[in-house]
Amino acid sequence: MSSEHLERKTKSADSRRRAEAVTEPEQRDLPRQAWALLFELMHAHMRNFPALAAEFELSPVQAHVLRQLGEAPLAMSTLAGYLSCDASNVTGLVDRMEARGLVERRSSEQDRRVKMLVLTDAGAALRERLLERMAEPPEAIAGLGDDDLRALRDIMRRALHSQ
Repeated sequence: MSSEHLERKTKSADSRRRAEAVTEPEQRDLPRQAWALLFELMHAHMRNFPALAAEFELSPVQAHVLRQLGEAPLAMSTLAGYLSCDASNVTGLVDRMEARGLVERRSSEQDRRVKMLVLTDAGAALRERLLERMAEPPEAIAGLGDDDLRALRDIMRRALHSQ
C-alpha cells in the first residue's frame, strides 16, 4: 500500500471519527434545538398578539379570556388560575368585558358563592372571529411548501397526542 493511499485512508478514518463525535452530542441535543426553534417562532409570532387583540378592541388579556371561554361556563377562580393572577384582578377584567356585553356572571348551580363566566351571544360571535383570525398562520409557516407543511402538521399532531 502506498504511503499516499495510507495517508488518505487515515485522514478518511479521522474525518469519520470527528463527524461521529460531533454528531453524537448534537443528536442528544436535538430535542433542545427543536424546542428552542419552536419557542422562538411562537415568541416572534406572539409579539403581534397585542395588535391582533386591538383589531377587536380588546386588550391582550381580554382576548386570552375570550379564547379560554368555550362551550362550558368557567369559574372566575379557575380563570384567575389560568391567568396566573389573583381573583381580585379578574373582577375588574370581567367588569369591563361584562360592560361590553361579552360575558355575564352567573352563580354556580353547585355553590351559589362561586361565580361562573358565560359568553353572551355577542361574546361568542366575537370569540369565533378572534379564533378565526388567530388561526391565520404567520408568513414563516404559510410560505412553506406542501410537503413541509404536511410533515410539520404530522409532527405537531404526534407531539400533542403524546401528552
